[in-house]
Amino acid sequence: MKEWESFDRISKGKGVWLIDSKGDKMMDAVASMWCNVWGHSNPQIVKAIAKQSKKIQHSSLFNLTNEPVEKLADTLVKMSPKMHKVFYSDNGSSAMEIAIKMALQYWKNIGDKKKTEIATLENGYHGDTFGAMSVGYVPEFFGKFKKQLFTTVQFPVPNEYRVPKGHTFSDYQEHCLEKIESRFSKNDNIAAFVMESGAQMAGGVMIYPKGFQSKISRLCKKHDVLFVLDEIATGFGRLGSMVQYDEQKSIPDIVAYGKMLTGGYLTMAATLANKKIYDSFLGEFNDWVHLFHGHTYTGNPMAAAVANENLAMYKKNNLIRKIGKTASVFEEFYDEIYKIDVVGNIRHKGMLMGIELVKDRKRKIPIHPKKSINKIFFEEGKRHGIYLRTLGNIVMLVPPLAITDRELRLMLHKTIKTIKSARSEII
Repeated sequence: MKEWESFDRISKGKGVWLIDSKGDKMMDAVASMWCNVWGHSNPQIVKAIAKQSKKIQHSSLFNLTNEPVEKLADTLVKMSPKMHKVFYSDNGSSAMEIAIKMALQYWKNIGDKKKTEIATLENGYHGDTFGAMSVGYVPEFFGKFKKQLFTTVQFPVPNEYRVPKGHTFSDYQEHCLEKIESRFSKNDNIAAFVMESGAQMAGGVMIYPKGFQSKISRLCKKHDVLFVLDEIATGFGRLGSMVQYDEQKSIPDIVAYGKMLTGGYLTMAATLANKKIYDSFLGEFNDWVHLFHGHTYTGNPMAAAVANENLAMYKKNNLIRKIGKTASVFEEFYDEIYKIDVVGNIRHKGMLMGIELVKDRKRKIPIHPKKSINKIFFEEGKRHGIYLRTLGNIVMLVPPLAITDRELRLMLHKTIKTIKSARSEII
């Protein structure tokens, strides 16, 4: 907090560039916290904001509705296999709070009082509010609140770079899945299994091995446990597919979207549920099965209008197919990145790359400098004209999805220069 007064003031953005009040430019290598799709100041998105602002800027969804949210709900349901209805909110943490409440209340609504516990993966991340912290507990972030959080049943995640002694990566995956099935078999009190879809983002860019998520999905169905997925940061093309759970062959009961829903221009999120979940909340007023949850800006028509334009642009520009081609640019730089002696591991899928930094490659010991790694990389990145943020010892590259091949190559060159120039400060 003491550094706040020294923060750069961004005055405008253009494409993949952020421009501060002094006129200095930085490439936005984190897509303004993983949400930007088309780059900054896209004229079509800006026009959609202006157009809707002349009609209605905000109108509540309490006893009312509006055209943009109705259109968006139809689009989201059509693109999301087996989903039935949409509950809007205004940020990812809230979308996950809603998902958790839906999952827990579902069992009460159908008369099952036993299912009260939430299962999840270790080191997952689902937001910074209390329910989200409980199911996505990252000790470094939330340790100070541990006593105030509700308990969850946590299971290990396969990490190819750090396989426990006595295991191969393949049999450790089976070990993780066996632990889940064992718990499900012994207890019938698990209401839902909650996990990020496709990869853990804030937990260290952990990309799941092929089949891992789909196997968890099947275990949930087998043991009558709701399957809840968080696609806030991993859906909408970030990992290369529009709907990540579809690629993973793992149909959920509830899924949350956010971040790139509006292209990164306005704040909005959505929680989708299947028909079974939705129907459990239908009833007369005195049945008391309705979901007591709402936000002031739930279903904001300006945000929904922008989301509609954004999703239309995905289709018009064949963005998902373009991402498939652009993502291969990352692979061109693997060898050059690995030549840097502090790089231990590279994890990459779609438009996401995590570069893990170590002080000892052989023993895979993470770097732990006394000074903030994030501050070092921000300052060194700024010198090279790139905006970087790290997660502990992991340098993340999360560019705007529509970045060109040429721009991505430039971004990777700047990242490599930054790692090399920061090396002396971090070891």
